[in-house]
Amino acid sequence: MSGQYWFPNMPIPEIMTALSEWGLSVSTEQLVRPSSDFVMGVYSACLEQVTSISSTALQEPVQSALASMDDSNPDLYAASISHNFLLYHLTRFANAARIMDFSSKDLCHPDPERTRFILSAFINFVKFVEQCTPFTSSLRDKSATVTEEREQVAQELAAIQHTLSALKAQRAKDEPKCEELRTENAAITTHLMVTKETTQKVVKEIEALKVEKASVLSKKENVNEDTALLLDTISRTRSRIVQSPERIKRNITTMGAAAIEDKKAIAQHEAKARDLQAKISALSTIEKDLRACIEQLQTTEKEVQLLEAAQKELADVKDSMDYKKIERSELQMKKERVYRQLANAQEKLERAQRHAEEKRHASQQTIERLQREYEQMDVERRENDKQVEELRKEADEIETKMAEHLKRSEAELNELLAEYWKLRHETGVHLSPAEVYMETLANKLNMNVTSD
Repeated sequence: MSGQYWFPNMPIPEIMTALSEWGLSVSTEQLVRPSSDFVMGVYSACLEQVTSISSTALQEPVQSALASMDDSNPDLYAASISHNFLLYHLTRFANAARIMDFSSKDLCHPDPERTRFILSAFINFVKFVEQCTPFTSSLRDKSATVTEEREQVAQELAAIQHTLSALKAQRAKDEPKCEELRTENAAITTHLMVTKETTQKVVKEIEALKVEKASVLSKKENVNEDTALLLDTISRTRSRIVQSPERIKRNITTMGAAAIEDKKAIAQHEAKARDLQAKISALSTIEKDLRACIEQLQTTEKEVQLLEAAQKELADVKDSMDYKKIERSELQMKKERVYRQLANAQEKLERAQRHAEEKRHASQQTIERLQREYEQMDVERRENDKQVEELRKEADEIETKMAEHLKRSEAELNELLAEYWKLRHETGVHLSPAEVYMETLANKLNMNVTSD
């Protein structure tokens, strides 16, 4: 045997009862002298009770293995492959049943004692599995649910990865266009800087024109003041009557011509001032437009930077969210596993308590049964002692009678021998001692003995 095991070694009647519950009719002769076909059938039935694996279920993998062989006659290996597959599953089943040294010898050359030992282990394991069937079924259902959730999460992950790959491909596809836009943005920025420099020059010119305009306006005011003074002087002069009107007339003509010239100069200065004012207004409009363009470009650049930062942040948030989802699912699975382990531990504790209670109850019943049997055996022992005493007395009486009978028999034999020697002496006939003894004994016992 491979060691000490906790399962009981069942007697033949219990093995027959257990197998009959599974629809297997087994005789005592088959268990006492097991054959290879018998143990193969019984072990396969035990295997099928737990794993639902039978010879029929193994036909498909056997055919697949034969189909993968590069041989012209694969049917030659069908029996051996089927035997090896069944041996493999039986070995795993035996290891689960705590038979660690199960081998092909147990199938081909079964030993009666070892066969009963293996059947005890198999039956014990099958009954244990039948007791744990609800628990294992719930575990299998939960495992199937977890497997489905895992596949769903894997599908979602694949879809997210596909979407991420598509986004990366789209980003790689849009990268040349973005590069062109960056180049164009750099060119526009350069043009804006040049325009800004030009604008600064124009502003300087405008400032110079404003200074010039201010000087012209001050001159105009001076001319106006001079004109007012002249008009005042003319009016005062007109009010005076002079002696030489010709000279005055010439002076008036000269002053009128000078006034006309001054008016023309004033008109030219006003026209020049209006032109400068128009140019200043146009330059102000251009400056405003340039400032608006610069502000728009700066705003656009800031928005582009914000957009890129937002896209990066969005990608980081998506990655973080995916990581959090994965971590959450892992934590959820860990939580479920902890709950399952807690439930399993509680169930094992309850099962251990029930087993201990049942064992204690069984031990108590066994103790009571042994006590009753001991009391019964004590009574029987007393009766046996009485019977033994009576038998001893009878034996003593029989020995006494046997001693008396032996004494009588010895006395008779002595008398017979004496009679024999007397007769032999008297007759002088030489007879064999056996014949003499037989005749004498026959005469004493009143028997008719004839001798050939």
